Amino acid sequence: MPGWLFIITRSFIFLLLLFLTTKILGKKQISELSFFEYVAGITIGSIAGEVVTGLESNAYHGALAIIIFGSLTFMADFLSIRSKKFRDFIEGKGTVIIKDGKILEENLKKEKYTIDEVSSLLRQKNIFRISDVEYAVLEPRGNLSAMLKREYQPLTPRDLQMKLSHEVIPQTVIMDGNIINEALRCTGKGRGWLYMELDRLNVTLENVFLGEVNSYGELAVDLYDDQIQVPKQQERPLLLATLKKAHADMEIFSLSTEQESFKSMFKENAEVLKVTIDRLIPYLNG
Repeated sequence: MPGWLFIITRSFIFLLLLFLTTKILGKKQISELSFFEYVAGITIGSIAGEVVTGLESNAYHGALAIIIFGSLTFMADFLSIRSKKFRDFIEGKGTVIIKDGKILEENLKKEKYTIDEVSSLLRQKNIFRISDVEYAVLEPRGNLSAMLKREYQPLTPRDLQMKLSHEVIPQTVIMDGNIINEALRCTGKGRGWLYMELDRLNVTLENVFLGEVNSYGELAVDLYDDQIQVPKQQERPLLLATLKKAHADMEIFSLSTEQESFKSMFKENAEVLKVTIDRLIPYLNG
């Protein structure tokens, strides 16, 4: 067999073998690696390279070595799930390096990190002052987890006692000018509704690069022609404004009428409408 054909054949065989091995080992092999996975991954790749280029005369021995290293990695992951002690030994433990805004120098030296490296990791999380950090842990896989002191944490809707609507994953219903039927069914909509929305936006299906239905059931589109301005959704803001105007009108009517029965009726309905508006604001405020 010619040398070039020999290398091509082995390349395809071992590419498939490496792919299947990585597929079996799982997504951890292509994400953040533990020490053991890092060593095993480098070794498997080196073995495959040696065998493909012909430096290793026996291809079966190379395949056997890849299977062995893949099996060892699989067993290490299996034992890590079953035993915390084994997991701590293989993957390591998290190390606290900042506590109450102060750096723990001994732990920093133990992990062989410098202040500049820690500062860089903090800046990646938009934290620029170490004194603002309540607690920071260097995780076993090398990433940094940090919690700001309470006074520096951003406000959340819960802090403000705001009610928000339930968020639903957007569904991509149009891609490259084609309707994705399964995603459209997940939204509870039909093709008739989709074409009606496209007509309202004054765009054609063929000109839509991407179309999504959000958690409010509204269609948002990105067009091939970026010069075309797509009108924004106005139904919810307009409905909220109409309800607020109706509430204000009822309060005015209750103050302007002399009839006690009418005054009471307008006042009661204004209160009912106010409760309704408060409940709908998370949905209509967008």
